[in-house]
Amino acid sequence: MDPSRRRSVTEWPEGWLQVKVPLPFSLRWVNSYLIPDRRGYTLIDPGLHTPEAAAFWGTTMAEHQVAWQAIHTIVLTHQHPDHYGLAGWFQARTGAEVRMSSAALAYASELWGAESDFDARLAELYARHGMPERELDGILTNLGLFVGRVSPQPTQISLLEAGESILLGDRAWEMIDAPGHAYGQLLFYQRERRLILCGDQVLPGITPNISLVPGGEVDPLASFLNSLDELSRLPVERAFPGHRDPFADFGGRIAEIRAHHEYRLAEIAEWLTEPLHGYEICLRMFGERVGRDSHNLRFAMAETLAHLQHLAHSGAIVELGASPDGVMRYLSTDKE
Repeated sequence: MDPSRRRSVTEWPEGWLQVKVPLPFSLRWVNSYLIPDRRGYTLIDPGLHTPEAAAFWGTTMAEHQVAWQAIHTIVLTHQHPDHYGLAGWFQARTGAEVRMSSAALAYASELWGAESDFDARLAELYARHGMPERELDGILTNLGLFVGRVSPQPTQISLLEAGESILLGDRAWEMIDAPGHAYGQLLFYQRERRLILCGDQVLPGITPNISLVPGGEVDPLASFLNSLDELSRLPVERAFPGHRDPFADFGGRIAEIRAHHEYRLAEIAEWLTEPLHGYEICLRMFGERVGRDSHNLRFAMAETLAHLQHLAHSGAIVELGASPDGVMRYLSTDKE
């Protein structure tokens, strides 16, 4: 086996395979997990559908002697394309059942269904918060690429719901609702072994993106922080995330992510001693360079708006309403 490929697949206890599926953007890879059981394998989050990822999977399956037909179930933590995108491709090759939450399935349909108008609604939202037309055009072009990266979409889907349990590796895992990063995201917790498959809710070294998007949660940052409070009470010895490597200090990482958002909220409130719109705040938070990368700009803007929405809901800032240029601006309540 090529040594560089060996670093892309890590074997964990009980035969688990952590598979680092390549991504064509700065995250570099998404973690998929192949979990063996008496029937074969469950596949968690197969990755984004690109030619590179498809070829990578073909080589990985052959090298690790995993037959396509041995994969009997595909479980999705959430519907974001880097996790969901290869689900239908894998289903076509394996006949496996795809399982995800009802909320995640509904939002996947809203994003990529035949009648979707998500692009237009996102452009309207960003324009209302000051994003220039050139940057909007770049974001819409970038979004258009993702239809192919989630196709074919799965057709045989069974629903999972938080509060119930699921068998993974012949063990019962609790399913936990984890909103904020992705509406309908589920985490999987094995209480006896103190293991958690944590999707993108708690990541080591990087903070999960929290986005205000059309059709999403009203205050996604509040939902996310409340979820972190609940997760911090779980005894966890090893967390298996959607990005980066598995890690041990789950509670410590939660505390760090909370502190990051508290800092961001305080920083934004300090900036709003004068009226500013969301795009201006976005460039201050993430730097002028973010405007030159449409993919990163989309996430940066959505995260900025999530923080502004949270501050407005808490009463720390106020929406001034659309000005003559049609753009919404914000001001600290101390400066009204």
